[in-house]
Amino acid sequence: MTIQKKLDGNKLTVAVEGRIDTTTAPDFEKELKASLEGVSDLVIDFTAVEYISSAGLRVLLSAQKIMTRQGSMKLVGVNSDIMEIFEVTGFSDILTIE
Repeated sequence: MTIQKKLDGNKLTVAVEGRIDTTTAPDFEKELKASLEGVSDLVIDFTAVEYISSAGLRVLLSAQKIMTRQGSMKLVGVNSDIMEIFEVTGFSDILTIE
């Protein structure tokens, strides 16, 4: 998994590539949490995400809770396989997905 971050004022775009699973989710969470101070608009680009496990879903839920207090969070570029995971788990009702 690779993560690229781009901060533009108080908007942070995080592009994730690869798998978000039990091995990589802790790094993803650490990168996100370290970057959210002062951010009111978080965009997570899922264009290159191949797979997300329950550990990855937990990271997204945690980030959503933080961003609910600070501003907004949305996911972009979600492919049909990942979207199916979000729908089955109910995350499509919790997250803003474009």
